[in-house]
Amino acid sequence: MNTAQYLIKQLADEITIPDSGKQSKVIADDAKSKVVLFAFASGSGLAEHVAPLEATIHIISGTAAITVGEKVVDGKPGTWIRMEAKTPHSIQAETATVLLLTLLK
Repeated sequence: MNTAQYLIKQLADEITIPDSGKQSKVIADDAKSKVVLFAFASGSGLAEHVAPLEATIHIISGTAAITVGEKVVDGKPGTWIRMEAKTPHSIQAETATVLLLTLLK
C-alpha cells in the first residue's frame, strides 16, 4: 500500500475489457491480501483451477457462469463468492465481464 492507511480505486477506470481473451491488473498486494481485477471478453474465461489461498470473487459488471466445486453460479453484478484454499473453480464470461479476485494471505 502507499504511505496512507487507505487505498481508493475506481475499478471501472482501472481496466479495459479486451476484444478477445482476458486482461488482469493487480490492484493491491501486501502481507494480508492480493487483489486482482480481471476483464474478460464475451465468450472467454478461465479453465478449472485452484488457488493456494482462501479467495473471494466479486462480479463488478457483466454476466458469467462460475463453477465453484460442483456448483454452477449465474454470476451477475453484485455476485460475491468466498472459497476455501484449493477449491476448484472456473469462469466462462457470457458477456463482457469485470470481476475482482481477492486472495487472502
